[in-house]
Amino acid sequence: MWFDSHCHIPYEGLGPEGIGQAQAAGVARMVTIGTDAAQSAAALEVAAGHEGVWAAVGLHPHDAFQGADSLLPLLGAGPGRDKVVAIGECGLDYHYDLSERPVQREAFAAQVALANEHCLALVVHTREAWDDTFGILTAVGVPERTIFHCFTGGPTEAKRALDLGARLSFSGIVTFKNADEVRESAALCPLDRLLVETDSPYLAPVPHRGRPNSPALVPVVGAAVAAVKGLAPEEVEASSWAAACTVFALAP
Repeated sequence: MWFDSHCHIPYEGLGPEGIGQAQAAGVARMVTIGTDAAQSAAALEVAAGHEGVWAAVGLHPHDAFQGADSLLPLLGAGPGRDKVVAIGECGLDYHYDLSERPVQREAFAAQVALANEHCLALVVHTREAWDDTFGILTAVGVPERTIFHCFTGGPTEAKRALDLGARLSFSGIVTFKNADEVRESAALCPLDRLLVETDSPYLAPVPHRGRPNSPALVPVVGAAVAAVKGLAPEEVEASSWAAACTVFALAP
């Protein structure tokens, strides 16, 4: 059984029907990720209504201007709150700067604190902002269960993240022709710290590039990671399942 550690089920083109397709492909569990208060609420609604699906609530750096306080109503008591397993995705994105950088840093720090306060996993998005990302995590306190999602760094960044105790989650990028450094990172990442994801509906793996991604394709990502590590896909299937269950505090 495969575990998609990061997807966006409520997004356009990836409705609940994608859950059934994933399960038919052997993807028994998935975490659907919020990117602002509205999408986080939608993720929670999907998770509450489907077995094998859990939710993360978070404020993507693009939407940091909305303020981390907008997430607080989703973390209180209420229907389906037991399905919230993480804060995120949150972090820093200096490529697009859709929120001003000081605003991004403030929102990220606040969400790191929320993960610690609520004993939840933390799902980190970082792009062209490695030093500030590591700096904020260290300053606020790295949550015990932290994931660098859709890992795009090279071995240097991978080692820094692993040294903090974090996990690395690899997406379809690991199949891309120009992603040698990502593959090097996957090769060095210990199996018990390695997760696989689709980030669907984005980043469909080769040979599906150019089409919408879905959780059903996480076995393709896992097979690519296995090839990089010189392992059978079944080994990555089992290890990434166990790693995801551990980081999201779920029974195996």
